[in-house]
Amino acid sequence: MSLGTEEGQIVAPSPSASYLNDHDRITCKPKLVGINHVALEVGDIDQALVFYGAIFAFELRGRAPGMAFIDLGDQFLALAETGTATTQSPDRHFGLVVDDRESVRGLVEAAGGKVLPGQFLDFLDPWGNRVEVVDYRKIQFTKTRPVLDAMGVDGAKTDEAKAELHKKGMT
Repeated sequence: MSLGTEEGQIVAPSPSASYLNDHDRITCKPKLVGINHVALEVGDIDQALVFYGAIFAFELRGRAPGMAFIDLGDQFLALAETGTATTQSPDRHFGLVVDDRESVRGLVEAAGGKVLPGQFLDFLDPWGNRVEVVDYRKIQFTKTRPVLDAMGVDGAKTDEAKAELHKKGMT
């Protein structure tokens, strides 16, 4: 399936559109199954670790010259030192999943981040990276019980999130 165009505009497929066609099923293209890591450009690794450490509890997975790796259980957040601020884009962002979203706003402000207006909890770090904070209980995203236990997260989900998972056959 490919995206069509109308008068030079991209026409988005329906939200439930499948990007598998008969050829894909025959050739067994690999399926996307998750995100291993996201890399953020920051001006200074140590300052970034202090900033994010003032907001979130985390363990450092490791360091390399100009890099630090924040452990997210079976995933990680890579911090890459660039020495400069990133170019901001109002829509470019990524979402971090947390077990306590309600406490984040105050922690971001206390750490010197800028909480953005709107219906979501988005903030800018000192290097211009836009981060959306999402509550684990309210989304389809899941981790296995051993990973949750190792992270000290209870893994509870709202009825709405459970219904979304059930609708996809993931319960």
